[in-house]
Amino acid sequence: MDKFVLVENVSMVFKTKSGSFTALKDVNMSVAEGEFVTLIGHSGCGKSTLLNLVAGLLVPSTGVQICAGREIAGPGPDRGVVFQNHSLLPWLTCFENVMLAVERVFGATESGGKLKARTIRALELVQLSHAADKRPNEISGGMKQRVGIARALSMEPKVLLLDEPFGALDALTRAHLQDELLKIVAKTKSTVLMVTHDVDEAVLLSDRIVMMTNGPAATVGDIVDVSLPRPRERMALVNDSRYHECRARVLKFLYQKQLRPAA
Repeated sequence: MDKFVLVENVSMVFKTKSGSFTALKDVNMSVAEGEFVTLIGHSGCGKSTLLNLVAGLLVPSTGVQICAGREIAGPGPDRGVVFQNHSLLPWLTCFENVMLAVERVFGATESGGKLKARTIRALELVQLSHAADKRPNEISGGMKQRVGIARALSMEPKVLLLDEPFGALDALTRAHLQDELLKIVAKTKSTVLMVTHDVDEAVLLSDRIVMMTNGPAATVGDIVDVSLPRPRERMALVNDSRYHECRARVLKFLYQKQLRPAA
């Protein structure tokens, strides 16, 4: 499906003490089934707002949003969300944190054994079987994010929504999880919409990069098609001219067409 996720003429206006604030205006974009799309732009351009709209956590002021042929009217298990903050419950183990989501989605129709099997498979997918019985304070930041990804994937969502999931991690851990995400997406054939500030991350992971204009009243400024073949290997891209062409185009948009606003 070419327009598995469709955002059409969407605007978002917030009511504040100072009056109305238009965060997004006339946003049009789509994500095909099985496609990996990233949203990139300067701080305040509405990337996370747009992701929250697709997640159903916000209701657009105007416009229409569709996921898998149905209008987005609120949150749902068809859209799994992973935030920058892992949002794990500290008193539960990794297994229990994932199991909580599994029970919520499949508890009414499946036996306890099937629910447990789903949870185990999700942890295996992110290579955390060995940490199933550990609590969040007993594992690293990178492992916590992998639990968050496992929890989202355990619901078998139609779309995986990622809001800077690696933004708070050190460079080496971030690179490792980017590589792991490439493998997970290839295995699950997930449809992904991701927010990032990192140009290299966007080019490495994406099929298309949606570049947002500066806010307020931000909108889609340009879209870059990333024609790099999959599977992708980080080191193999170092000397790939296509990688550098995509990177240069994004940088040109961000730092020439969309100059950083003055402090």
